[in-house]
Amino acid sequence: MKELIALFKEQITHINLIYKLAIYNIKSTYSNHYLGVFWNFLQPLLQVILYYIVFGLGLRGAKADVGHVPFIIHLISGLFPWIFISQSIMGGSSAIQSRLGLVTKMKFPSSILLSISFMNTLINLLITSSILFILSIFNHLVPWWHYFWFIYFIIASYAFIFGFSLIMSTLVILVRDTKNILQNVMRMAFFVTPIFWVLENANPIMHKINAFNPFGFLVGIYRSAFTKSDVLIYGTWHDHFWFWSITLLLIFVGSQVHFKFRNKLIDYL
Repeated sequence: MKELIALFKEQITHINLIYKLAIYNIKSTYSNHYLGVFWNFLQPLLQVILYYIVFGLGLRGAKADVGHVPFIIHLISGLFPWIFISQSIMGGSSAIQSRLGLVTKMKFPSSILLSISFMNTLINLLITSSILFILSIFNHLVPWWHYFWFIYFIIASYAFIFGFSLIMSTLVILVRDTKNILQNVMRMAFFVTPIFWVLENANPIMHKINAFNPFGFLVGIYRSAFTKSDVLIYGTWHDHFWFWSITLLLIFVGSQVHFKFRNKLIDYL
């Protein structure tokens, strides 16, 4: 328990540093690009266009709409949170490995690197989600109070990704194959998560898989904020209980692993 308290204190104490370094990282990433931070819009937009052509115009054709929601909006509401989740997990998993030298020089706790990585992708998500927010309002998809579920999505995402990254950021350094394994797992997770396909129309096997899929839960929460007016919130209380049980377990195990190896990681590089 003392590890959990210490982790929480480290994030709160260094919250200003986390924000400043996240902004600096975003600016430095696109400092040599003519379009600059506009790439935060352009990259996900190009992905949406590609998937819409393949799945919206190609496979679904005239039956593209999902209920009362145009397929392009349904696709965006799944793809935007997935890009955010995927980038956060991959970035968080390599955050300590790529910045361990910075930690030793500046003498701040390595755990905040995970929050910095999350903040980077969160800023990008806020930018891209503004597009979906405008589309949702224009098409009258949900009542105004549904948008508050977006805050719940951010909180749930941070808790899950932080706990997951605590474990993976250590394993990536200790076992070099971990990063390759994680990349393939995330690639597989993309296809078993209801992003471009509709869960209600899927095979019963996919329903069972999605019941234990934390990524599907997070994407569902995000969708309920912008496009799902027929439900109060995504999932049942069993789904929420399962997700938060897994999340708290990840944070607990991650804190133990992180504090056990945090002062020894430099020896494995």
